[in-house]
Amino acid sequence: MRFESVRAVEILDSRSRPTLAVTLAPAGGPPVRAGVPSGASTGTREAVERRDGDPARYGGKGVLGAVGAVNGEIADALTAGEFTDLAAVDQTLIDLDGTPTKSRLGANAIVGVSMAAARAFAQAAGLPLWRYLTPEGATPRLPVPHFNVLNGGAHAPNRLDFQEFMIAPVGAPSLAEAVRAGAEVYAALRRRLTDRGLATGLGDEGGFAPEIDAPEDVLAVIVEAIGDAGYTPGKGGVAIALDPAASEFYREGAYHVAGQVLSTDNMIARYEEIATRFPVWSIEDGLAESDWDGWARLRERLGERVQLVGDDILVTNPTIVADAIGRNVATAALIKVNQVGSVTETLDTMRLCRQAGWAQMVSHRSGETEDTFIADLAVGTGCGQLKTGAPARGERVAKYNRLIEIEAGDTLPYGLG
Repeated sequence: MRFESVRAVEILDSRSRPTLAVTLAPAGGPPVRAGVPSGASTGTREAVERRDGDPARYGGKGVLGAVGAVNGEIADALTAGEFTDLAAVDQTLIDLDGTPTKSRLGANAIVGVSMAAARAFAQAAGLPLWRYLTPEGATPRLPVPHFNVLNGGAHAPNRLDFQEFMIAPVGAPSLAEAVRAGAEVYAALRRRLTDRGLATGLGDEGGFAPEIDAPEDVLAVIVEAIGDAGYTPGKGGVAIALDPAASEFYREGAYHVAGQVLSTDNMIARYEEIATRFPVWSIEDGLAESDWDGWARLRERLGERVQLVGDDILVTNPTIVADAIGRNVATAALIKVNQVGSVTETLDTMRLCRQAGWAQMVSHRSGETEDTFIADLAVGTGCGQLKTGAPARGERVAKYNRLIEIEAGDTLPYGLG
């Protein structure tokens, strides 16, 4: 493949912050485009976004430098050669940047080009993107959507320490029915919160952001909403998944939750009680990214009962994931393309997880665009799980609608796998 042009522009993400849109024009084919996501709750070892730091523009969050990297060095490199596959494009970008964190050109610049290039290769092969992204040995599958229906932590201006409370229609017979269940429970939750006199304003990812302090109180009202909508709480119907994002409330060796200061073992005990009282099937980032010994104990105590997903501790990095597998922490990895910075490295991480028997959950970021790349990624890799926010807000709904379109056009299995 040859590229006739490579171009980026600065656009806004769903939080009204700048990000990039990258357009590639492959020789002999129509242009392809990718919108770049951006996180708020980030791991310290993530690939590094390039931000301008100019306080006179967007409070220093501008991305004109990253745009310039795409339109300059990256464009020069990609239009000067031929590429046999996506891996060759991604390796060119990684070598061109020359840093371990993609900080020189910017991970936001590199990942946008990588995502667009994947679309270009799929288009050239006459394949839908999800089919192009299917690795050897994997079976495409429509994933169980995990709807973030109530926000706290870094995603909402309330006092709730846990960041995400998600509903997962594990027992739905199809993707379309899972989306219906998510929308109906979301509506029932709004009514429950309104009846209690609680605010129903939204956090970054479309979940409600009421002033509730204790995570257990949130779980109780979500269980009520699941019942109100006519579904059974639990894996046979609609289960609950948590993303406490514990690194955000870990200070001086302790966890600070709803006014309590908890040791690692006390935090694990609290999760055990939560898993006993409520239909919680998955916990993501239950402990801080630096608490590796705690993660091992968490897996020992809860790993047979609850899926334990690593996000900040793993950052979609194949080297870190390989180390974590060897140290027996977590049972699943959260997958964020911009966290490692290229599509090829993302697929490498997912391959390691499959080989180790770990589950994977493909994920959005708090700052999103209407780009639906991650929906195709979840389907193509057959990982069985996707989280991309509430069944509300256009940038979130776009991904769920893409899944519905894929289901309507192809006969694929649905579920965790």
